[in-house]
Amino acid sequence: MPETTDPAVHVLLPWNGLDERHGPWPSNVRVHVWDGHTPEDELPADALESTGLWVMPYAVPGAERLLPRLPAVRAVQSLSAGVEKLLPVMPEGAKLYNGRGLHDASTAEHALGLILAAQRDLPRWVADQQAGRWEPHFTRSLAGSRVAVIGYGSIGEALERRLLACEAEVVRVARRSRPEEDVHPVTALPDLLPEVDIVVLVLPETPATSGMFGADELAALPDGALVVNVGRGRTLETGALLEEVRRGRLRAALDVTDPEPLPGDHPLRGQPGVLITPHVAGGSATFRPRAERLVVEQVRRYAAGEPLVNAFPRP
Repeated sequence: MPETTDPAVHVLLPWNGLDERHGPWPSNVRVHVWDGHTPEDELPADALESTGLWVMPYAVPGAERLLPRLPAVRAVQSLSAGVEKLLPVMPEGAKLYNGRGLHDASTAEHALGLILAAQRDLPRWVADQQAGRWEPHFTRSLAGSRVAVIGYGSIGEALERRLLACEAEVVRVARRSRPEEDVHPVTALPDLLPEVDIVVLVLPETPATSGMFGADELAALPDGALVVNVGRGRTLETGALLEEVRRGRLRAALDVTDPEPLPGDHPLRGQPGVLITPHVAGGSATFRPRAERLVVEQVRRYAAGEPLVNAFPRP
C-alpha cells in the first residue's frame, strides 16, 4: 500500500463514536463521517480532498458515487462480502477490501430460518393464525434431509454447522473440487442434484455465476425440493424457477431475487410454496459489532502503514 505523505491520516467512516466504544484513535488519525444519506456536498473540503481510507456505508445504494470526489483515496473498505460491482468504478491506484466474515452468522441464521419456515410450513400457520383457523397437518422436516450448499465458503461453513445440529446431511459444492475438504465442483451438479432435498445458493455475482442455476439445474431436482437463495439474485434464473413453482413441482425460499427489489405485482410473490424476504439475511444485530471491530482494525493498520486485511484482488 502506498505510504501516506501527509502526517495526518484522513479516514472517512460511516459511523461516529467508534473511538468511544473501541478506544482512542492513533494520534495521526483524522476521522470524517459520512453515512451515505447526508448530501456529500456537506462534507468538509479536507474530507473530500484528503481521505486515504474510505469505509463505505453499508446497504446504501449508490454510495460509490462518492469515489470520483476522493482524489487521495488509496483504500476502499466495503462492508459487504460481494464487491464485484465496485471493481469497474475503483480509482486507479486504490485497493479494494471486502467484508468477508462479517455476515457469516447473520446469513447462515437467515438461511436456516428460511429452510425451517419452508420445511415446517410456517407461512401456512401464520395465515391460519390470522384467519382464526385450527387445521393441523404433518409437515416436512429438516432432520434427515440432504442439503446441497452451492458456493461453499465461510458462509457455507457457518450454515453447515447449523444444519448438522439439525441432523441434516450437507453436500458441499464450490467452483472447484477440494477433495481434502470433501467439496464437489459445480461440474458435478448434474449427478448431485437428483439426490438432494434442499439446495442453498450462496454464490457471488460474477460473469461465471450469473444465471448459473437455471432450467437444467432446476429440472434435475426431485419433486418437492426446496430452492433457497441467500447469495445474489441473478445467479438463479427467475423465469425458470417461476415455471417450476407454478407447476407445484418445486418450492422456494428467497432472500435475494432478480429483479431486485422484486416488483409488488411480480407473479413469483403469489405462488404457493414460495417465501420471500427483502435481502435482509446479512443485516441482523450481530453484524454491527463485527463490522465495527473490522473498521477499527483497518483504520489502525492504515495509520501504521500496515497491510489491511480482506484484500479483494482485481481481475
